[in-house]
Amino acid sequence: MDNFTFCSPTLFAFGRGEERRTGELVRKSGGSRVLLHYGGGSIKRSGLYDRVMAALHEQGLSVCELGGVRPNPRSGLVYEGIALARRERVDFVLAVGGGSVIDSAKAIAAGAVYEGDFLDFYKGKIVTSSLPVGVVLTIPAAGSEGSPNTVITNEKTGVKKGGRGEVLRPRFAVLNPELCFTLPPYQSASGATDMMAHVLERYFTTTQNVELTDRLCEAVLLTVMSELPKVLRDPTDYDAQANLMWAGTVAHNNSCGVGRTQDWGSHALEHQLSALYDVAHGAGLAVMFPAWMRYVCHRDTARFVKLATRVFGCEENTADPMSTALEGIDRFVAFLRSVGMPTTFGEIGAREQDIPRMVELMGVSEEKKVGVFFPMGPRDVEAIYRLAL
Repeated sequence: MDNFTFCSPTLFAFGRGEERRTGELVRKSGGSRVLLHYGGGSIKRSGLYDRVMAALHEQGLSVCELGGVRPNPRSGLVYEGIALARRERVDFVLAVGGGSVIDSAKAIAAGAVYEGDFLDFYKGKIVTSSLPVGVVLTIPAAGSEGSPNTVITNEKTGVKKGGRGEVLRPRFAVLNPELCFTLPPYQSASGATDMMAHVLERYFTTTQNVELTDRLCEAVLLTVMSELPKVLRDPTDYDAQANLMWAGTVAHNNSCGVGRTQDWGSHALEHQLSALYDVAHGAGLAVMFPAWMRYVCHRDTARFVKLATRVFGCEENTADPMSTALEGIDRFVAFLRSVGMPTTFGEIGAREQDIPRMVELMGVSEEKKVGVFFPMGPRDVEAIYRLAL
């Protein structure tokens, strides 16, 4: 296990009706002038908007708002939010929604106190100062409610990149599983796939002797595979939604990733899919992760065998470990298909002729590769995209 420093200061308010504490939690976090950031009209139709606004006003907080966040959040709305935050002298950004809303809120929070272009943070600059952020989570998926990460699509270039900074970890996150009861099945499945991908990016490591975090990763994967089918059968199953919601947080607050190298190549591959075709992030990961796994499984076949036997229930073939590794990947694909996820380019409308463009957007070269478990150059990236056809 490698040396590590881990701090996860987010306060989690979990359970039924906890969104009614939102005003109290903002006030305790030092907020007085709040930017409420959200997506479409679903939070208003469900009554969540009214409950959150009531909670904020009960605490005497000033509120301005900015809706309109779309999946794969765009830079244009972030610029609008930064201008609004500065004009209204906002001192707290509250995201009510899923990962896209939270990522956009983090970008606004960072950009509002930065003299340069906020997109600098999506080109490698670490965020060291931002407005505080809070979250009322409505979609268990991205884990952004407990992470220091954010992803934004640059509308001018079409490039989708991530940024990070420990100051972006939300001060609090309200998690009420009841808010997930009305999610469409496809959205629930996409979210759960995102969770699995977050775990797998950490599971595929070059660090040796990490049995504890291996087991934590495996437990989260098994939980997602157990609870997602229950949610798809009955979205009002509170306990299944609760387990899935907390799995999404644990998958990405890095408690499963401390003390070990992490890869993140598959996310880089997927970002170009969702930027170009505007597919759900989880659906894009369902296409890219198995393709990446098939391409790299020779790098550490024993680790793939461990995943196959411990998570996907394969019996180990000691005479031919690679056959076990490949069987595990096949079972992963079978699970994804069983919950309605796409697993090929064709199913998400991606085209073979766009592969050179996606390789270009990745920005990789032989000198600047992406990924740690398997560093990918341009030829690797193209080959993996072609495996996803």
